[in-house]
Amino acid sequence: MTTPVARHTGRLLQVLGVGFGLAVTIGNTIGGGILRTPGEVAAHTPGAAVYLGVWILGGLYALLGAFALAELGAMMPRSGGQYVFARAGIGEYAGFVVGWNDWISTCGSAAAVAIVLAESLGAIVPAVAGRSVLVAVSVIVIFTILLWRDVRIGARMQEVTSTLKALALVALVVACFVVTARYAPVDAAAVSATTAARLAPLAATVLALQAVIYTYDGWTGVIYFSEEVRDPGRDIPRSMFGGVLLVTAIYLLVNVAFLHVLPLPALAGQPLAAGAVAEALFGVRGGDIVNGIVVIALLSSVNAFLPMSARVLYAMSADGLFSRLGTRVNAGGTPTVALGSSALVAIVFVVSGTFGAVIALLAVFFVANYVLSFIALLLLRRRMPEATRPYRAWGYPWTTFVALGGSVAFLVATVVGDPGTALKAGVALAVSWPVYRVVRRARRTTP
Repeated sequence: MTTPVARHTGRLLQVLGVGFGLAVTIGNTIGGGILRTPGEVAAHTPGAAVYLGVWILGGLYALLGAFALAELGAMMPRSGGQYVFARAGIGEYAGFVVGWNDWISTCGSAAAVAIVLAESLGAIVPAVAGRSVLVAVSVIVIFTILLWRDVRIGARMQEVTSTLKALALVALVVACFVVTARYAPVDAAAVSATTAARLAPLAATVLALQAVIYTYDGWTGVIYFSEEVRDPGRDIPRSMFGGVLLVTAIYLLVNVAFLHVLPLPALAGQPLAAGAVAEALFGVRGGDIVNGIVVIALLSSVNAFLPMSARVLYAMSADGLFSRLGTRVNAGGTPTVALGSSALVAIVFVVSGTFGAVIALLAVFFVANYVLSFIALLLLRRRMPEATRPYRAWGYPWTTFVALGGSVAFLVATVVGDPGTALKAGVALAVSWPVYRVVRRARRTTP
């Protein structure tokens, strides 16, 4: 049997399986958030039971979302992420907004994790300390070169780096139960009233859920590669459900382990919860251990963000919302122009130092993308009832309504909590319409 090559077909290669789907879900979801967020969540919860319950709720929200998006991914196996669903279900303008937001924010995320990786590496290796920009750019360039040659090489790298990430976190969990805490990472006077004590229980829980849901964000990783999955009808649902369950299990293990080392009040408010835990276990060496885990964890994130952003640009290029050059695919199944453009934007973010502001602005659209995807599922069920659906969303329509309602509530809470960023996002949305009209006009006049 010979493997089809993109050089002849001009298409992406259908060579990815469930192993890659699980790996890209872990790589895209688990980053530095789980090492940092527990301190913020602990500050918003009154007790360990509520604290762990919030993490379970976050996992259930992700699972409900996976039920819906798995149907769309299996029904429309086309690489490009939620852009594909929004365009098919709601219209081209909705797809335009989702696609450009997703592409830019994913490039910005690649830049952000590359910088954090470089800073953590510098804390361990003095020779690279103070050269974070150079190291981050080098990381992006190296991964781009490796991803360029063959999609299967990128898939193997994703599987290896995601496995190393999971093993590093499991090792930290084991250490929490095996090593006796002998150090005090926080001043006793600093262990004061948590945010939950100062806020109404509902408000505190909402704040905790916001932090948790952001930490779970990324469970959609496999749908960026739907066109390249060997058996989309089977492998996309399995990858999404298995990935969400694995991430939830890892997050719960990590949080139970942290609570085993530090009581909730001591964990509350820690800017780097894993650092406080490691310091309690290993003293001053704890910082190096956590930085090592960060480096390992973020390798798989960079390896996920770059090809994901390339697939969004590839899909938009195929639909005339970007240059047709973006549809070029090499013999190894890599959309070269889309990957190179994504890497270049990520490097510009690193060098300019603007990725933080861009991500903060576009983060408002993250949950909005989910809202549009859930709406697309509801609309497509009505418009195309006879369409082939290898997988149908479990519990439809109720699970979809719950996920949609939760997303809308979360979006409203985010807008109320950060009106400044929400206003900027509204301006960006308003500007997107004339930009979209210009793109459409340019497409009509292009021979």
